[in-house]
Amino acid sequence: MPRAREEARSTRPKPRRDQTKATVFLGGGRITSALIAGLRLSGYNRRIVVHDRNPEKLRALRREFRVDVAEDLKSAVGQAEMLIVAVRPASVAALLEEIRSSGAISGPVLAVSLAAGIPIKNLRARLGAPVRWARAMPSPVCRIARGLTALAFDRQVPQGDRVRVREFFARVGPVLSVPESRFDIFTATFSPSHGYHALAVLANAAERAGLNPGEALTAAAHALADGILYWREGGEDLADLQLEAATPGGTAAATIAAMEKAGYARAVARGLQAGAEQGRRNVRGR
Repeated sequence: MPRAREEARSTRPKPRRDQTKATVFLGGGRITSALIAGLRLSGYNRRIVVHDRNPEKLRALRREFRVDVAEDLKSAVGQAEMLIVAVRPASVAALLEEIRSSGAISGPVLAVSLAAGIPIKNLRARLGAPVRWARAMPSPVCRIARGLTALAFDRQVPQGDRVRVREFFARVGPVLSVPESRFDIFTATFSPSHGYHALAVLANAAERAGLNPGEALTAAAHALADGILYWREGGEDLADLQLEAATPGGTAAATIAAMEKAGYARAVARGLQAGAEQGRRNVRGR
């Protein structure tokens, strides 16, 4: 190939994404706020549009995060490069029906559902081709760009779209591909509510045993947060760390043994089962 032709080809501008398109959130609640906060913290500067029926939520998001707002659902969907369904599970069916009946979708759309418990087959049944569906379960800790997000994709989603979704959520923390059949139990397990609940329970028990509130909370936070951070960053085997922290015959070992005898492990297992079952309840009738 002549040199001039090679140079012309190398300097030819690359195709650019349509700058009128945006990442569109349907729903302006807490998880939308957390995701947008993490995205902005990570330097994500592409257009974000939020649609919600509550104008106060829209004003707050626009003021805090420099997002565009759309009071009209059809207008919001029409701007979507990626459409993120961030409403409660009970509201998903009606929302998708409203989108379908509005005629807002005229071409291929990549849609990501954040609704717990509602499988892709149900989403596709409500709003199928040309919509390509993925599911994501992001942690609220994504607000500080340290969340964890589980992802699952419809078989019809091409590789390029899968990469786009992974890269999007990777901006707010680690991403883990999880088979959809295990989404409910993952959702019940990874919630930071476990840590908050354990912190409150441990601190309250310590306070009743004689520590003042500040001492109790500081000690409990160290037991949970700093201990787990040591495991994550040190690369130590968890069983070895358990043995190191709770030497047989010591105070910690006696504490853990009493908690186990009282049914600690059984209570956690029952909690996870209840959480997963609640996710399955979301499917019924949708």
